[in-house]
Amino acid sequence: MSTETIAVTGKVLGALLYFPPDSPQVSPLIQWLQEGAWKSEWPYLTAESAAEIEALLQQSLAEEESCEEAFQRLFVGPYALPAPPWGSVYLDKESVLFGDSTLKLREWMRQRGIEPQLAQAEPEDHIGLMLMMASWLAENDAQHLDAFLAEHLLPWSSRYLALLELGAIHPFYRAVARLAQTTLEGWQPLCSLAVVEQELYR
Repeated sequence: MSTETIAVTGKVLGALLYFPPDSPQVSPLIQWLQEGAWKSEWPYLTAESAAEIEALLQQSLAEEESCEEAFQRLFVGPYALPAPPWGSVYLDKESVLFGDSTLKLREWMRQRGIEPQLAQAEPEDHIGLMLMMASWLAENDAQHLDAFLAEHLLPWSSRYLALLELGAIHPFYRAVARLAQTTLEGWQPLCSLAVVEQELYR
């Protein structure tokens, strides 16, 4: 497995999907994406997919809704989120937060001595946190990366990203969703384990 590319791309995508656009973690990433330098540096892209993502990023520059407003609408509320970013919403029959799939992930991490540094009491299966976890594993504990991807992230991430792109409206987050989808499709062949097939409830 090419852990270096997963370490880099997971960190960037995780930040984009977890932190607000005006945060110190994301603000420079937005500028980097909108300036276009990322296209020559990002793996897994075809010329066609890069052009589509670039077009969305350029559209976002003229969008009336700000990235901050879009982030609030897509990830915080107060209204129903078009694509809730937590795995248990998709993996648990009741579509609840802190569901069985979250508890399984928490136990998986506990058994391996992994303690996430969370700023608040929140589910560990937020898409942004999980992408950053993949990055951390790639850099620090690569022997467990395959199982994390196959059992906990890849079974639901594609569905979430499809719903995010569909419901985002704002071209910046449509671009991020498409970039993440393309990237995770690039990760999957690097994983030596078959992705666990699970029924999705959303």
